[in-house]
Amino acid sequence: MDISPNNIILVAAILIFISIIVSRASSKFGIPTLLIFLVVGMLFGSDGLGVQFYNAELAQFIGMIALSIILFSGGMDTKYKEIKPILAQGVVLSTLGVLITALLTGFFIFWVTGFEFTNIKLPLATALLLASTMSSTDSASVFNILRSQNIKLKYHLRPKLELESGSNDPMAYMLTIALIQYISSSSIGIGNVIGSFFIQFLVGGAIGFAVGKLSVKLINKVQIPYPSLYPLLLFSIILFTFAITDVLKGNGYLAVYIAGIIVGNNKIVFKKEISSFLDGLTMFAQLIMFLSLGLLVNPSEMIYLLPIGLLISVFMILIARPASVFLCLLPFRKVDFRSKTFISWVGLRGAVPIIFATYPVVANIPNSNYIFNIVFIVTLVSLVVQGMTIKSVAKFLKLDLPNNNKPSDFGVEIPEELNVYLKELQLTKYMLKKGNNLNDMVLPERTLVIMIKRDGKFLIPNGQLELIENDILLIISEDEQERLIDQYNHPIEE
Repeated sequence: MDISPNNIILVAAILIFISIIVSRASSKFGIPTLLIFLVVGMLFGSDGLGVQFYNAELAQFIGMIALSIILFSGGMDTKYKEIKPILAQGVVLSTLGVLITALLTGFFIFWVTGFEFTNIKLPLATALLLASTMSSTDSASVFNILRSQNIKLKYHLRPKLELESGSNDPMAYMLTIALIQYISSSSIGIGNVIGSFFIQFLVGGAIGFAVGKLSVKLINKVQIPYPSLYPLLLFSIILFTFAITDVLKGNGYLAVYIAGIIVGNNKIVFKKEISSFLDGLTMFAQLIMFLSLGLLVNPSEMIYLLPIGLLISVFMILIARPASVFLCLLPFRKVDFRSKTFISWVGLRGAVPIIFATYPVVANIPNSNYIFNIVFIVTLVSLVVQGMTIKSVAKFLKLDLPNNNKPSDFGVEIPEELNVYLKELQLTKYMLKKGNNLNDMVLPERTLVIMIKRDGKFLIPNGQLELIENDILLIISEDEQERLIDQYNHPIEE
């Protein structure tokens, strides 16, 4: 069945519905959600149920929009205070680390394709182009797996991995574009390539910073009569940031990520509503992106390239990625061997390499079909082997932290811009020694008990209300009082 204007809504609705229903297996069996979306697309594609989708340019366009949303949302969730201690490490991994991975993998592909059993022979420039499309870790996969599985890690590892995956796509993109230009035109020189690198970084960084600052002022000062329009305003800013940066020859992916970090680390009105909208939009973008890429691939063509694809996967997982991580982190002596090993393992490939692999196809680069299918094989292997084992590897290396998050008893949230702190406190015998009503409790200054939960019922507190053991108090205070409340709560463990 060909996708046409007459049936595209029906096909899209069926694919989205089935993907969401099947994604329940993600939490039950530890399968990455994005892998499920990808497989559903393949099952419905030309070699499966027969949905015909061959438009690489459209898939590339969908990928650019989706990736811009994913990177901006990831930037908003990146807290500057968390990445500040590991900023230098993240920058080195996202630049030099990508370059080392591309070079090692490219020379390996050039060498190994010289053997007959690999079925193909790639020139050095094409081998380096193939390696460049796969040289960055995938932000969509890293963000999705770490957050959906709620993995907590020691030594600032989670912000480090998210910073790397969110900021290393520009480097891989620039390597890919530079090599496409080199293969397409023999007149381009190394000086032009290096100059393009600097221009893309400088323009992308400058526009991302400027748009981020202006966005904060605009959102806080503009008075829109309908609060539901604020998320749409920010969505238009995301698209504008990517587009204007691309027009000015900068890197749009870098720009939207930096803009997201700036917006996320400043106070803006309706931040909760905006964040909720972006979370849903990001998940939808990931779903559409992986489905369209799954539809685009023909599994029958991948079988021929399976041996070389598996060899490249093994090399990248066990040699290229660890080598780049250990070399880049060599100056940072506080990063121990276990942390470097774990960072090496979380070298996830996903939608980004597949999107970048469409660029040679659209540019009609020789052997571009090989490039696309090999990248798809490497991505599938990475999501299965690495994506399904991240939690186990963290536990094996003793880098995981206990997940103490539990659903709130009250379900109450307050806007972040109010700068106050909510805490739930369960009463013990120790806390009731001085008396069993609120007047007898010694709470920090500027702290109030605003609600009490007892046996599933909610009570409005007053000074004379009799308290009993296991009552749960909802306490509100200023942010600076958090430590005092924790100290008061500490005797629970005694």
